[in-house]
Amino acid sequence: MNSPIRKFFLSSGLTLSYLDFGGDHEKTMLMLHGHFGNARTFSEVAIKFGDWRVVALDQRGHGWSEHPDDKDFSRDSYLEDIFSFIQNELGGKSVTLLGHSLGGVNAYQFAARYPELVDAVIVEDVGVEIQADLSFIEKLPARCESLRKLKQSLLDVGLRSVDYFLESAFEDEQGWGLRFDRAGMAVSQQKVNGDWWADWLATSCPILLIHGMKSIFLDTQQAKKMAAIRPNTQLVLFEDCGHDVHFHDLEGFCSSIKTFLGNRS
Repeated sequence: MNSPIRKFFLSSGLTLSYLDFGGDHEKTMLMLHGHFGNARTFSEVAIKFGDWRVVALDQRGHGWSEHPDDKDFSRDSYLEDIFSFIQNELGGKSVTLLGHSLGGVNAYQFAARYPELVDAVIVEDVGVEIQADLSFIEKLPARCESLRKLKQSLLDVGLRSVDYFLESAFEDEQGWGLRFDRAGMAVSQQKVNGDWWADWLATSCPILLIHGMKSIFLDTQQAKKMAAIRPNTQLVLFEDCGHDVHFHDLEGFCSSIKTFLGNRS
């Protein structure tokens, strides 16, 4: 697989970005990062799937994609962005969706709305009964004079997965900052919060649910229930991982996905 190519497309008046990792396969895997992430979040995962066409979005308000001026982070808007991408950049071909956290919710909700465009879904560590608060992120400074101070600012607000956030770091003439829309993240999470059992159960496509048992965002009891009551669902538990399974156990994460996809061949 060659180095990814950054490309852009329009969705509802926003210029959104994505990385095209290429790959030689008639089927496409579309990767969706979580809050604060970007298309490169899954870079190490993407190279493990060279026999697939792999693409990854910078979802609205993240990475190189524009931030909506009106803080439109609604469920409908995220899903419309995915639809626009598939229609305009992939020619309307169906995809396998891989989503982490926010991206996981977007993936299974998109499948519920557009089942004809989804072959399978891989959900990394997010549930269907969601209640979280990301307002703490607004305490971060807009810029820091050094990367070291940016890292310290993340630690000061109590974050543990600092490396995950630093994947969104950038430098400009004002100093070091983070690419995501800081004020928008709290709004986005408010729109994600809720009870989404109806969406989870609305589809019949194969779903792989990957859960880190040390996660603070999804409890194991809920993960087991999600797999138990939805047909055609496989659950893989990672006992020593937290929310970012792909970061803490890359090989195990990719192996689980390959087994899941291989069983569908």
